[in-house]
Amino acid sequence: MHDKLEKLKDKALRLTDKPGVYLMKNKKNEVIYVGKAKVLRNRVVSYFRKFDSHDEKVKSMILNVYDFDFIVTDSEFEALVLECSLIKQHSPKYNILLKDDKGYHYIKISNEEFPRITAVMKKNDDGATYIGPYISSFVVKQAVEEVNKVFMLPTCTEKFGSGNKKKRPCLNYYIKRCLGLCSGNVNREEYAEIVKQAIDYLKNGSIQSIEKMKQQMEQASQDLDYERAIKLRDRISAIEKVTQKQKIYLKEDKDIDAIAYSTMDNYICFVVLKFRGGHIVDKDDYIFNDITDFDVAKEDFVGRYYSQNDDIPKLILIYDDKLDIDLYSSYITKQAGYSVKIKVPKRGEGKRLVDMVFSNASEQLASKLKYCGKEIIALQQLAELLDLEKPPSYIEAYDISNLGDTGIVGGMVVFENGVPSKKNYRKFSIKSVQVRDDYASMREMILRRIREYGKEKSTNAGFGRLPDLILIDGGSRHVAAVKQVFDQEGFYVPYFGMVKDSKHRTRAITSEGGEISISSLKNAFLLLAKIQDEVHRYTISYQRNVRKRTAFEIELTHIDGIGQKKALKLIRHFKSKTALIKSDIKKISKVANVSEEKAREISNFVKSL
Repeated sequence: MHDKLEKLKDKALRLTDKPGVYLMKNKKNEVIYVGKAKVLRNRVVSYFRKFDSHDEKVKSMILNVYDFDFIVTDSEFEALVLECSLIKQHSPKYNILLKDDKGYHYIKISNEEFPRITAVMKKNDDGATYIGPYISSFVVKQAVEEVNKVFMLPTCTEKFGSGNKKKRPCLNYYIKRCLGLCSGNVNREEYAEIVKQAIDYLKNGSIQSIEKMKQQMEQASQDLDYERAIKLRDRISAIEKVTQKQKIYLKEDKDIDAIAYSTMDNYICFVVLKFRGGHIVDKDDYIFNDITDFDVAKEDFVGRYYSQNDDIPKLILIYDDKLDIDLYSSYITKQAGYSVKIKVPKRGEGKRLVDMVFSNASEQLASKLKYCGKEIIALQQLAELLDLEKPPSYIEAYDISNLGDTGIVGGMVVFENGVPSKKNYRKFSIKSVQVRDDYASMREMILRRIREYGKEKSTNAGFGRLPDLILIDGGSRHVAAVKQVFDQEGFYVPYFGMVKDSKHRTRAITSEGGEISISSLKNAFLLLAKIQDEVHRYTISYQRNVRKRTAFEIELTHIDGIGQKKALKLIRHFKSKTALIKSDIKKISKVANVSEEKAREISNFVKSL
């Protein structure tokens, strides 16, 4: 294997320093990966140098590479265009592929005495009426949900008809989400008219439906059928409310795509919300795993999404400001045949839209990974705030607690995927510091943590697992103390301090460069406050237990013939006064290495406390 890599590296070293595209090939000369590069030589050589430093997915790809080809281009833009074209042509195994797995979707009006309106993926020969097909499941589901809400149609599993007994209606009836067919207060003819109006609304939209219903309402008033006129009025009002709610998405009738992504572990989820004429008309979402370079994945997604998409708006809003905006605007403009702008909004309506899409991506990914969406959002915000390469899924936090110059202890808590991982909590009894010195105590604790990693790293668990982020309960001087240890040991993990205000509440993050405000990022702020509160609680709890044990130890030394060593043996073995009292005399005698008579004296003394 190493001979093969050396040969490939030698070939790569002879490449040009110009932009271009490279094609990795397997033993059968099939293209398994296509990539672009600003500098071909540097990019291709990086695959075959330091093989062990790559992650498993890249290693897997490299092991299957037996040769590579390349095409030199005049610019990075040409390389991007060519890369997308070659990926379409070869569908390489190791590239992110956007598979079009959308089928056709229909709106179904069932063939029943009291028909229901539902979203389905298949058109059956069952006598039902079908509206469609539609490509977007999002549009179909949204339309069905909306029409059932506006016309108060049933969405439960109850069966309705002349042969069924009347029942007391459910909660949906009382909150005006259902007509209450189960109570028998709507006859078949009246219900058929409502369904007809609903179908007309689905086919022709709100404006034409409202006009028709207004005419019907006026006719009902003229016929003195005031009850029907009131129902029509309420239905018109419901449609107008839904329409108004839809219009708040965009203030103008614009065509926009809003793109955002969310990451966790080695997963990335992209969501694209499509606005046409100011309304959401579709949503695309894609989840990819085994991602090793999130920046490359983001670029790949944008390029490939629009290389196979004919519906391209003139404005694309994107969540990420690390994308080469000019490069991809030029590429998508070329694909569309008209000017397309990409913007990264920082405020106003655009920022609200990309934030909404980001929230959608986080929830989508949370559902996939069985996490909580707010925790994924918090970790993503934390990564952006602290300029980390990826969200910190494994966080360690440290605190020191002491009572004067005695009982100096430290605590470490772990948060994994945004929630406490109590099995990985650790306690430290500070040994090298004899007087109160939080900075020296923190240095000892971090030094011991680093050295334990050296012993256990083969296990990749507990101290053998490196955190993605270390948080210190303290300010800049605590951060400086940690830096000393990292520099001394030649070790690095991102580390920051957690600063509290005068009321002992989390206020900011601190680093060597100064304080970083967190108040504007609600989810990240709440997570950091939770971590800081938890590490403080855990450390204080440990310090109190040590204090109790020390007091008990001192009390035992009041017994004639029991010194500090024997008292400590008893405490370490029995843990508590209750356990010692319940123990038999022979056990006490054996543990303390004293006579049974002295053991009885110890037992009686503890009972008297």
